[in-house]
Amino acid sequence: MKIYFQLLYILLFSLAGEILSTGFNLPVPGSIIGMLLLFLALKFKLIRLRQIYDAGQFMIENMTILFLPAGVGIMSHWDAIAKYWWQIILITVLALVVNLAVIAFVTQFVKQRFEGEYRK
Repeated sequence: MKIYFQLLYILLFSLAGEILSTGFNLPVPGSIIGMLLLFLALKFKLIRLRQIYDAGQFMIENMTILFLPAGVGIMSHWDAIAKYWWQIILITVLALVVNLAVIAFVTQFVKQRFEGEYRK
């Protein structure tokens, strides 16, 4: 029964995000707003991590199952995206390279700023 209440907390934050996104016609998806609200609630101790921990762990451990419907949806519309396959691959690879570069830059900046130079 405990995991149902934990899942209820997570879904309520997701619902609140969807309501805000739809109600204010925001360009940000409601699920992202819901995650941000959940983060803020945890940060300001409005809810405790133990109140959502087990359900969150379950969702993380089964993340591939949660992404399966999106993959099936893409494959069911393959005829519509088939002519753009090389653009999709190019954008994906470029996004990956940019993402890695940004992560490397931020990591290096944080390390130098807060830890100093690493000496062997």
